[in-house]
Amino acid sequence: MSNKTILALAVAAVLLGGCSEDTVEVIKEVEVIKEVPPVVVTQVKNVILMIGDGMGAQQVGLLEEYARRAPNSIYNSMGNQTALSKFANAGLMGLSLNAPHGDSGSLVVDSACSATQLATGVAAGSEMIGLDINGNIVETILEMAKAKGKATGLVSDTRITHATPAAFAAHQPHRSLETSIAEQLIESGNVDVLLSGGARVFLPSDIKTDLADQALMKDLGMPTTSFGKSKRKDDRNLILEAKADHGYDLAFTKQQLAALDSNKILGLFANSGMADGISYTACSKDNSCVEPSLRDMTVKALDVLSQDPDGFFLMIEGGQIDWAGHSNDAGTMLHELIKFDQAVQAVYDWVKDREDTLVIVTADHETGSFGLSYSRKNLPEGKFLDGDGMQGREYKPNFNFGPLATLDKLYAQSGTFYNMMSAVDSNWDFNGTTGQEWADVINQYSAIKVTAEQAEQIPQREVNEYQVPGHKYLNASEFPKIVDFKEFYVYGDELHGNLIGRTLAADQNVVWGTGTHTAAPVPVYAFGPMGVIKQFSTMQHHVDLANKMIAALIEP
Repeated sequence: MSNKTILALAVAAVLLGGCSEDTVEVIKEVEVIKEVPPVVVTQVKNVILMIGDGMGAQQVGLLEEYARRAPNSIYNSMGNQTALSKFANAGLMGLSLNAPHGDSGSLVVDSACSATQLATGVAAGSEMIGLDINGNIVETILEMAKAKGKATGLVSDTRITHATPAAFAAHQPHRSLETSIAEQLIESGNVDVLLSGGARVFLPSDIKTDLADQALMKDLGMPTTSFGKSKRKDDRNLILEAKADHGYDLAFTKQQLAALDSNKILGLFANSGMADGISYTACSKDNSCVEPSLRDMTVKALDVLSQDPDGFFLMIEGGQIDWAGHSNDAGTMLHELIKFDQAVQAVYDWVKDREDTLVIVTADHETGSFGLSYSRKNLPEGKFLDGDGMQGREYKPNFNFGPLATLDKLYAQSGTFYNMMSAVDSNWDFNGTTGQEWADVINQYSAIKVTAEQAEQIPQREVNEYQVPGHKYLNASEFPKIVDFKEFYVYGDELHGNLIGRTLAADQNVVWGTGTHTAAPVPVYAFGPMGVIKQFSTMQHHVDLANKMIAALIEP
């Protein structure tokens, strides 16, 4: 019987029968019950952390504008509602700062540092994996969960040894040490489900020529197309070791992953990064995808990990949002956001009726300083409106605020900027290329067209005044010519892609401020018991975010 019911009976007893001994007892009972506080749930059995790498509020805005207002949005049949907005409506939202934490930190974060802070709840240094600001190994939330007997998983559409997934289960002084990260992932015994790309750091150095090893891999089901160049400098085959020595069952294709019935899986679906969002959109239309999607991997991980009666921790990364942001490629970025949102939908479907799971959807940082913006190009034509407030005046805005049809044109892009660069020259040697060559290729892939004159800037190069001998990116004596904020465009010849973005930008109503990251706060979506999620609806830092997740999953 509820408090309200008992109180109503007590009032009725007083009105009908006066203040008898029975009435007094009922009133006393109400007083006792009123003193019992409601149960507040502060612990959960499972934590699912979803990271849209590079997904700032600006990127979320692009996805939401497309979903809600693009004339031909693929979300039209879904009530124009993203999965992100479903979590926003069903849970709570906050913001999170993400720079390297503390007085000795920096202004802007990279993915390794950010993921380490999200994984450990302590300040980390730039480009570190699983270490604190002083270089000490720190236990991660995934490792804490495993120590408590829970199942664990890492899912990414980049490489499983890439900065974000690596930070949850490895400890290295630099994110580039991916061969060592691969060893730690399979040898530690801490991760039950590993699903991503990155076979190149698991395969031996001579895999391209060792026919015997190739035969073994084929017997295990690895497609020959996966025998790309290895990044290892030794003859260790970590895939064979994972199966023989560490009990992992293996998957290399979408079909193999779907067919597996195992509680310990290593899935490596590409030599390096997995298929980009545009490629996935294309193959999903005719069901020809060889690789599983981010959604497919998410569903499999949930199916496997949820069988553990003690619960689980699962991190899922949509990592190529960041890659599109680095190349200032708005069309590809939209497809990556949609790909990530489809994985978010899978999590929403799994968790929406549960009370034992905390879901956090956030980003490690924003990439590109992206924005939709208005301009002085292509000013709108004037027109007369029927509204009685116009007083006969023509409606003619001073600037081009962006037609909604532009959103459909962004979605219609059929190749990434890297695809375009390869189409101009497969070796990425752009010396002597012309604006016409670039325009022809861009117009093949983009619904927004450019002229040869507009594209003339793309192949231009200049002396690299910031040359650093031996530096991974800054060693080159020449760089593509960026005419503004060039210090923030750091990735060598890849910057010809950024110049494609600048060529298209005015007609996309898009602006970019950098080829790297910004320090903008990122959104936090929190879903779960209110006693757990109310603390996330605030301005916080990723260090705080991690400690809140740890407190909810790992009993004090």
